[in-house]
Amino acid sequence: MTAWEMVAVALAGLAAGSINAVVGSGTLVTFPVLLAVGLPPVTATISNSLGLVPGNLTGAIGYRRELAGQRRLLVRLMPASVLGALTGSFLLLHLPASAFEAIVPGLVALAVVLVAVQPLLQRRLAARRARAGTTDDDAPLGRGRLAALFAGAYATGTYGGYFAASQGVLQIGIFGLLLREPLQRLNAIKNVLTLGVNAVAALAYVVVATDRIDWRAAGLVAGGSLVGGFVGSTLGRRLPAPVLRTAIVLLGLVAIAVLVTR
Repeated sequence: MTAWEMVAVALAGLAAGSINAVVGSGTLVTFPVLLAVGLPPVTATISNSLGLVPGNLTGAIGYRRELAGQRRLLVRLMPASVLGALTGSFLLLHLPASAFEAIVPGLVALAVVLVAVQPLLQRRLAARRARAGTTDDDAPLGRGRLAALFAGAYATGTYGGYFAASQGVLQIGIFGLLLREPLQRLNAIKNVLTLGVNAVAALAYVVVATDRIDWRAAGLVAGGSLVGGFVGSTLGRRLPAPVLRTAIVLLGLVAIAVLVTR
């Protein structure tokens, strides 16, 4: 990488760390940048997963107040997320690269759609709760709802272990249907589970796929995301959501174009 490319990767990490703490689609920033500087798709995904872990940590710490009272739920869901992360990283490392290159454009497109329709989903959730006369107070988790949450954590963990783009959006969408919690508290849950998924997947990559890691790219993303997690968790809520959403959608379309034309 040239000096300017290194700066671009670090800045992408900064943006991704900030966006992950607030929205959960930071990979749609870093992934196309890593592709643009010449990394193969699988190497870009693995290096990106390693680099985003510090930002996931600072983002989760920044939302510590919203985590109050959610420890029991997180203890229940984290094993499912970890198991999903191991499944996703196994698929990434054992499926042929051609399969990854064929699947990822579709995954990115799905992530872009999820980001674009997230406001509509949130409004429908709010309307459903209003019609039911429910509030954001805690409600006991029945076996059926807990099983659905566990399945959702496993599914999103698998997705995150394979390709992290919009993992957080998927989590908020699923958990928002099953939990009577305001968006900021859902976001706090998302940040902790995403940290677990990315950390476990990153560890798996370090142990069994060291030769497929671009350590320079991972380090640049890590440095940027470390700062970005703090920025996103403290200042990101003040940014207009439409601005963030538009940028993510545009970057996702860039990623799809780069993948299709490689």
